[in-house]
Amino acid sequence: MKKIISYIFLTLTLILGCAFAVQAAETEHKPADIPGLTFDHSMELSYAKEFNVDYYNDGYALITIDQEGQFLVVPEGRKAPEGLNPDIAVLQQPINNIYLVATSAMDLFRAIDGIDSIKLSGTKEDGWYIQEAKDAMEQKKMIYAGKYSAPDYELILNEGCDLAIESTMIHHNPEVQEKLEQFGIPVMVERSSYESHPLGRTEWMKLYAVLLGKEDVAEKVFKEQTDKLDKVLTADKTDKTVAFFYINSVGAVNIRKSGDYVSEMISLAGGNYVPEDTGTNDNALSTMNMQMEEFYAKAKDADYIIYNSTIDGELKTIDELLSKSKLLADFKAVKNGNVWCTGKNLFQETTGLGTMIEDIHTMLTTDDDSLDELTYMHKLK
Repeated sequence: MKKIISYIFLTLTLILGCAFAVQAAETEHKPADIPGLTFDHSMELSYAKEFNVDYYNDGYALITIDQEGQFLVVPEGRKAPEGLNPDIAVLQQPINNIYLVATSAMDLFRAIDGIDSIKLSGTKEDGWYIQEAKDAMEQKKMIYAGKYSAPDYELILNEGCDLAIESTMIHHNPEVQEKLEQFGIPVMVERSSYESHPLGRTEWMKLYAVLLGKEDVAEKVFKEQTDKLDKVLTADKTDKTVAFFYINSVGAVNIRKSGDYVSEMISLAGGNYVPEDTGTNDNALSTMNMQMEEFYAKAKDADYIIYNSTIDGELKTIDELLSKSKLLADFKAVKNGNVWCTGKNLFQETTGLGTMIEDIHTMLTTDDDSLDELTYMHKLK
């Protein structure tokens, strides 16, 4: 009997091992064969999973974005190779007339000194919290060309747009993407919001650096953020609990789902996100609403509160917070004065996620009661 059990166990182990090996093989990235080009190497990525970059001879680079397509970056003075797969969009350098609709990408272009390459914006001047973008629009170096669902096609064509960078929201209006492509404008749909690791989002700056030929700059800036994370990760975990939320116009509490990059930042910083049982983040919708009474039952004992000011504006005082719900007065964090608020720039400044993790870690570990201002958060008084 023992021999039979051992045989069954061994057989199952081999079967499962083979299954995992097949799955790994299926997900492993393989560089594409491009007629006339010789593969050289692939870009090294630390956290990003949603894109790959493969380099070929003579400075050609192939960008592959998961579920969204491939783009061959052709160096200035060279041509796309003959026989190229028609599904691969050609991006001819220099690329300096970009229509940027995906707001999360603006800060990544700023970080690599690439805002001058963006001539058209899908966000109006008053919608930007990145000063360089506001300045460019005020100086007419960047102009508003309509939001993702209603672009100004005539303006975009007149400005000689050579690339549109969209968020996945464009899939709600596929006719827009089709129209832009009919006009000969390649459409790149970025998926940084689908990255499970916070710095996976930040690492998308390396993709944009390929477009502009600024890979060295991106490597340096990205390392600054990974160095901050590495420093935090060497510290002991605090096990303190943190609630991150805002209250919407009808009085419901909007929270992040488990596995969302915000809850992941809290975990990396040494804390525990609450409420815990908020469902799995499927990336399509990373937040959910909860009635205040339910939120109270699940989060009232949180050691810290971080109020998300992105939607309804920044708070300055505890009284402003309590005006949204009197139940918050009974929260442990409110009683102990451990209530912080994000700045409205947090979600546009994708480059600073390592800094935000550092902020949260400082919040969790500081003994200085006078500390009330961090890079992306301030304390409510």
